[in-house]
Amino acid sequence: MDWNTAFPFSLTPTMEQISAFIGSPLWDGLCREVESAYGVRPKIEHSRCGMAPGWNVKYKKGGKAICTLYPNGGFFSCMVVIGDALQPEAEALLAGCTRYARELYQNTKSGMGGRWLFIDVTDADVLRDTLRLIALRMGAYK
Repeated sequence: MDWNTAFPFSLTPTMEQISAFIGSPLWDGLCREVESAYGVRPKIEHSRCGMAPGWNVKYKKGGKAICTLYPNGGFFSCMVVIGDALQPEAEALLAGCTRYARELYQNTKSGMGGRWLFIDVTDADVLRDTLRLIALRMGAYK
């Protein structure tokens, strides 16, 4: 079933329903890690954004976005913005990441203050890369 069909605008999903829809332990792992590491709670929001309309989960700290999660059947996507000032550090970090993460970064143009990475979290290695990019982003705000 399609995410937007399962949860139209009139039906706000719970975190438990989102987890069940995705059906991947990677979702719970990322949520636990972000909540624990940064002391934040998820916020479920509906977006009409053309790139990924529908319900998503945002994590913010001090008014700054940590990441936004987009549910899919069997996996999820995580948007992480790497600001222009962090790009040299990100490029160094990516040397130790998966080919997928390196190519995604290289193929994402910088704009609106950084690279807006839309990462499909499909396995444990990509989850690790995603958490490392989030940590890099969050280090800039400490």
